[in-house]
Amino acid sequence: MIYVILYAAGFLSASAAIGIWYFSNFRHVVEEKRKLEEWNNRLDLTDKTLQDRENKYREDLAEFGKRHVSHDDLKAENASLKQDLFNLSVQRKKKDRDQAALERQQEELDQKVNDVTGRYMKENVLWIAAKLNPNNYSSCKTKLLKVVEECRGIGFDVPEEQEKSLIRDLKEQYEKAVRDEFRRQEQARIRAQIREDERLANESEKIIQKAERERSIIAAAFEKAKNEHSAEVEFLRARLKEADENIKRAKSRAQMTRAGHVYVISNIGSFGEGVIKIGMSRRLEPMERIWELSSASVPFPFDVHMMISSDDAPTLENTLHRELHKQRVNKVNFRKEFFHADIEVIRDIVEEHHGKVDYVADPEALQFRETLEMSEEDYEFLEKTASALTEETGESMLED
Repeated sequence: MIYVILYAAGFLSASAAIGIWYFSNFRHVVEEKRKLEEWNNRLDLTDKTLQDRENKYREDLAEFGKRHVSHDDLKAENASLKQDLFNLSVQRKKKDRDQAALERQQEELDQKVNDVTGRYMKENVLWIAAKLNPNNYSSCKTKLLKVVEECRGIGFDVPEEQEKSLIRDLKEQYEKAVRDEFRRQEQARIRAQIREDERLANESEKIIQKAERERSIIAAAFEKAKNEHSAEVEFLRARLKEADENIKRAKSRAQMTRAGHVYVISNIGSFGEGVIKIGMSRRLEPMERIWELSSASVPFPFDVHMMISSDDAPTLENTLHRELHKQRVNKVNFRKEFFHADIEVIRDIVEEHHGKVDYVADPEALQFRETLEMSEEDYEFLEKTASALTEETGESMLED
């Protein structure tokens, strides 16, 4: 029994020793296996890295092979480049020549444009100067400045000094135009006065001569017969009275002739649009009447729409007044000859009672329009010019 127990104890002891040893070795084996797996993983990673590097190397080698150029290829490429450079040089020279030719053409074109523009400005300046008169300085100056701006707008150089010179020339030409117009009007006034004086003198002379002849004849017959038969004396006395009456009638006809001119005029600066004056003049020069009206307490001169010569001017004037009676401006004083009327309507009335007539539909109103457009600078210049002319001639142009 003891042996059995001892055997069992020994067996258990041996089993325990064997278990301890086996457990210890098992842990060591597991640890080694783990390390081996780690080394295998590292080797796999290293192998993959080396494989990637090998692939990269092969790719780089293939790329290098593609880039590799042989000497013959380089020589051919060099020759091609030289030919291209030569061609570019030829093209560049041709382009330079073409550019130079274009520049010459452009210069010639610019010169032609400058010549044409210069002529255009010169001709316009001459045209404006030809149209200049004492009533349109401001509008002529505006036109001149517009021409200068148009020339500058197309690239033509007009220096400021040249522009000032053109304005100075225009002012000098205006001063000359004012003087010329003053002389012309003065000469026209003198000629008209002479004609009127001569006409009145001739008419008076004819009447006097006729009266003297008749009176001389009748007086001689009367003196011869006054001591004879009373019937003959009475007859001569009656003849003398008749001759006197004939002379009076002749004088009356000369003074009361119905021939004259009917005028249709307007003054938009003084009375506005659509106001017409209809009057009559028996003067040899009917425009003198218009000039008188223009200087009689109105700021601007009248414009003439119609100047109708008639053998019976009073009747034609009265007809127009009656036809336009309801259009009178002054409905209280019928001696005022102003009407709200249209020129076309007046023309129809005249042609119905008189015949075909020439007329001007739109009023010119030069001084009125010049006044609206005139700058303060231009007004001061005109005033200065008028003052200078007044000092030179002694005739004031600053007053009516």
